[in-house]
Amino acid sequence: MAIDTAVETRIARATGPQAGEVIVTDNLWKTYEMGDQEVHALRGVNLRIRHNEYVAIMGPSGSGKSTLMNLIGCLDSPSQGKYWLNGHDVSELNDDELARIRNKEIGFVFQTFNLLARATALHNVELPLIYNGTPAGEREERAKSALESVGLGTRMLHKPNELSGGQRQRVAIARALINNPSIILADEPTGNLDSKTGDEIMALFDELHSKGNTIVLVTHEPDIAEFADRIVTIRDGVIASDQASGRIRNQ
Repeated sequence: MAIDTAVETRIARATGPQAGEVIVTDNLWKTYEMGDQEVHALRGVNLRIRHNEYVAIMGPSGSGKSTLMNLIGCLDSPSQGKYWLNGHDVSELNDDELARIRNKEIGFVFQTFNLLARATALHNVELPLIYNGTPAGEREERAKSALESVGLGTRMLHKPNELSGGQRQRVAIARALINNPSIILADEPTGNLDSKTGDEIMALFDELHSKGNTIVLVTHEPDIAEFADRIVTIRDGVIASDQASGRIRNQ
């Protein structure tokens, strides 16, 4: 029997984003063809993240957390299911459309920094603005402001090989902030840093979260995940647990 239009609308709204939700996935699958076999990296993931949440996604190697990160970051498309980012259904966009959404809505911070070796810190931070056609004068002012916000106001003209690991990661964070993204997506952001420098970077994420940024942190380290307020654990392509971290923040 056919479902009337009103009922169909209510069903769509029930699975779609609600007010204040930045990330919503509904029955998200990712399947890879491996010869004559299918490998299901994600198996129907349902996840909701609200504005200004600080969420860690954990899981062992092969659990599906990197695949989920790629889908959340619009680096890949799902095989099945829906994904809404800041109210936009991005699950069926083509590569060019995904690239535009990435540049506008997501600030990436990677374990390996992903900086241009021959470019200054200032130019590295400007890159997303170059891609979207922002005029040169505005680019420079915004990049300077972003570097100052992460404590690198005096290192703007230094190249990556003239900076410490922690300073390079701060450049990467400034670049992630430059477009005022809906979310900051951090993939193992302390993986190449010593513990003291890692703690400094995590303190910076705390500061960014306190200013209203939504942060999604992908990690396999429980002590890093504990910096978040909520920990989502993935195993065998499904969410095994989703709970508060138990962290108590100073008010």
